[in-house]
Amino acid sequence: MNIESELKKEGIEVTEELDPIVKYNLIRNVVTKIINTFPEYGLEANDLISRLSEVKMYKAKRPEGMSEANYFYKNTSIYFNNNIPNEDLEEFAVHECIHFIQEVKDKKGNLVRMGLSDYKESKVTGEGINEASVQLIASYANGMEQEQVKYYGISFETISPSYYPLECCLANQLAYLIGEDVLFESTINSNDNFKNKFIEETSIKTYLCVTNAIDNILEAEENIVKLNNKKFAENDEGKCANITGKIEEIKNEILLTFLKTQNQIISSYFNNSFKKIKTLEQVEKYRRKLYNFKDYLGSTDGYTFFHDYYVEQMAALEHKYNVIEKGEETALAKIKKESFFAMLLRKLKEIFGKKQTVKVVK
Repeated sequence: MNIESELKKEGIEVTEELDPIVKYNLIRNVVTKIINTFPEYGLEANDLISRLSEVKMYKAKRPEGMSEANYFYKNTSIYFNNNIPNEDLEEFAVHECIHFIQEVKDKKGNLVRMGLSDYKESKVTGEGINEASVQLIASYANGMEQEQVKYYGISFETISPSYYPLECCLANQLAYLIGEDVLFESTINSNDNFKNKFIEETSIKTYLCVTNAIDNILEAEENIVKLNNKKFAENDEGKCANITGKIEEIKNEILLTFLKTQNQIISSYFNNSFKKIKTLEQVEKYRRKLYNFKDYLGSTDGYTFFHDYYVEQMAALEHKYNVIEKGEETALAKIKKESFFAMLLRKLKEIFGKKQTVKVVK
């Protein structure tokens, strides 16, 4: 399939090529943002500007619900929504320019890797986690602030309220647990450092399950966009009702996939970390890391997994604390006064008992 056919299939209709001066200023500003925000990843301004000058940039008409910009690696081009004023292009250009920086091609010009995505097999893998990580990088570069949002019944805080929010929420959890530096470095430089550390901190099974789940969420959201466009063009009320029903089913699947994946991230990482605790300092570090994970949660009405898991782990952690401190097994039942950990459990129950205010609802 040639580029024209692919663009037509995606509903993209080119209206004009970006003015060379507009393009140059856009590239220069994007490179400045990326390097100023992430100076530690070995990027060099003049080299990036030179490389990005090879990218063709166009304005185009695009279907409703589609992302505001897209990078097409097959013809090294970025297509911006025709409705975006030139002065607002930077916000969307950062994400797409990072995709260009990421790409790794073989000698024949075939794409084999893009950040955390693997294109070597017949089915692309890791696209969801890669899009989420790129969007987090772009959001930091654009100076976005945290915002409380709600999607498909899931409430959480994010610096990407409008683009890949659920995927970004899960990626942000991984950044917190595995390391934001290694996630972003692997994303920009297209290597396995994040993957290897993720597997080391959890398991190969968890890595595959989580990355596949994020891929599935991304695909499900794309299907919702297609169904909404189909519904918009449909005049038959019965068919519209059927489409609405399918959309609701997909939304429910997304919710269940998200919560299942979040729970797997929590239990796999913290169960594995618990086994490694040997000192009182590690006990306290584990407690803080688990407690602070609450700030990265996606939560729904009736969601109790994290609270229940926290209570269970604090009980086990107190037992381990006593064993390390006294060098012998100490039955929890013999502890008469409220311990430090018991106090934390009580405080956590108070925190989880409070309702959150959600400013953005979809």
